Amino acid sequence: MPKEKKNQKKVLNRRAKYDYEIISQIEAGIILSGNEVKSIRFGKVVLDNSYAIIKKGEVWLMNMFVDLKNYKKFDGFDDMRPKKLLLSKREISKISLTLKNNNFTMIPLNLHFNNKGFIKIDLGISKGRKKADKREYKKDQDWKRQKERLLKK
Repeated sequence: MPKEKKNQKKVLNRRAKYDYEIISQIEAGIILSGNEVKSIRFGKVVLDNSYAIIKKGEVWLMNMFVDLKNYKKFDGFDDMRPKKLLLSKREISKISLTLKNNNFTMIPLNLHFNNKGFIKIDLGISKGRKKADKREYKKDQDWKRQKERLLKK
């Protein structure tokens, strides 16, 4: 099993668990250009406002910002271009039924490297939280932190 390199970080979507209630998770591959892979290796990617959609039987990741300013040699590159996700047809049909029937959304939870060195993305099938639900979630998180502090003493 190869060791993880120092510059291969796990990029998290920190707002996802706060803004959404995660129902289930799916791991998918992602199609990237070489410059995008270099930027992701150095952690120059933002997942905060991104989401995934199903278009013509394919899953696309929208609004994922990959910083390409150090690698732009041609003007044709776009930092926010849609990226295709790799899932089987069976998985895509199952996901699309879930999304349509229950009014859920797909959001990226994290971007990581697997054991072979390929970039994978964890998608969460989720439902948006209301403002009151966010307050309750925040209270629960604060209480858990407080319990841990008290137990340490």
